[in-house]
Amino acid sequence: MANQRLRALLRWTKWADWAIAAVGFTIIIFVLTFFFDSSSTDGAASSVNLPASDLVDLTLLRNAKDRGALCLDGSLPGYHFQKGFGSGSNNWLLHIEGGGWCNTIESCSTRKTTALGSSNFMERQVSFSGLLSSDPSQNPDFFSWNKVKIRYCDGASFAGRPESEFKNGTNLFFRGQLIWEALMDELLSVGMSNAKQAFLTGCSAGGLAAVIHCDDFRERLPQHATVKCLADASFFLDESDVQGNRTMRSFYDDVFHLQGVAKSLDKNCLSRMGNSSCLFPREFIKNIRTPVFIVNPAYDFWQIRNILVPDVSDPQGYWQTCRLNIHSCNPNQLEILKGFRNSLLNALREFQQKNEAGMFVNSCYIHCQTWMAETWHSPSSPRINSKTIAESVGDWYFNRGAVKLIDCPYPCNPTCYNMDFTRH
Repeated sequence: MANQRLRALLRWTKWADWAIAAVGFTIIIFVLTFFFDSSSTDGAASSVNLPASDLVDLTLLRNAKDRGALCLDGSLPGYHFQKGFGSGSNNWLLHIEGGGWCNTIESCSTRKTTALGSSNFMERQVSFSGLLSSDPSQNPDFFSWNKVKIRYCDGASFAGRPESEFKNGTNLFFRGQLIWEALMDELLSVGMSNAKQAFLTGCSAGGLAAVIHCDDFRERLPQHATVKCLADASFFLDESDVQGNRTMRSFYDDVFHLQGVAKSLDKNCLSRMGNSSCLFPREFIKNIRTPVFIVNPAYDFWQIRNILVPDVSDPQGYWQTCRLNIHSCNPNQLEILKGFRNSLLNALREFQQKNEAGMFVNSCYIHCQTWMAETWHSPSSPRINSKTIAESVGDWYFNRGAVKLIDCPYPCNPTCYNMDFTRH
């Protein structure tokens, strides 16, 4: 039987790619398991069965209905909470799951029939691993903290507003901002109001939500608390694809208007740009006052497959094998991918200058890396300068040293996990 967290990654990856099918991208179907590149370190794709104690129950938000804080289909939002212990009893780590966005009535209507749009389809128990693990060998700095996995069911990085809902019988609820506010109040009421240290994190669209709400998170907690944020594989680029189209810009513009997210975005960015560009982290992360750490692969397979080379921009299939496995890319394609890496580094340059900023940018063909032990912290995890992601994040969070790590270009790092989509 496939490991539970790997099955979750399959589901998430499928829906993350599906989420922008409305603009012509292909649904990626995975069968039973999740494959890493076979050239990675031995055992990279091995399954590690977690003990039953690491299965954490789903909790539905108590006052959600009264506050109008509802998933896309009108069901109650949910989260998984594991109580801290020992020295971590007053520390809190929150992780927002990823899963793309929906940008049309049709795509949101389909999404509401899944766990990314309805709690009716969410697993009642999930495994906590990676940065959510309670195993000190897997999660050395945060294992004893109170840990919360926030389920993502609004389709707009917890930024949607009910004012933009349609009143014509579509039965779609754009309540992401209300979910965020109700969730924060509930967690504060069960102990987070006494936090000494707190860490808001997220993967992909969840990481975008983490940075959108980072300063608000800080403001809700005690002034004396140490509060920081982390975005994993969330630094989405406003780049042209291989045919010169701004596919991601167009997609974000649809989300921006459909779900009415403007009031949830950075006001300084909106006053300067006034549009959906303020969904791109490059445009607003400079204004975040709370310290932020960026974990991002320079060869993010999701961005390469959906921003740089979406299906609609490769009608002849020139990129087909390269998109499936980076080892299959020819020299010309690798140069284009290197140019995409350079675009990421250029977009991060201003952020990098901030004293309190942290970075771990490796050259792996992968997406999120913080919520699985295999990529977060294990003997075979990806490393830069001999440091795992967990060690790097911990050094930064606890001020053990400045952490702004940027890998050399592919294929220089033998510790990488590289996704191989041909193995299914």
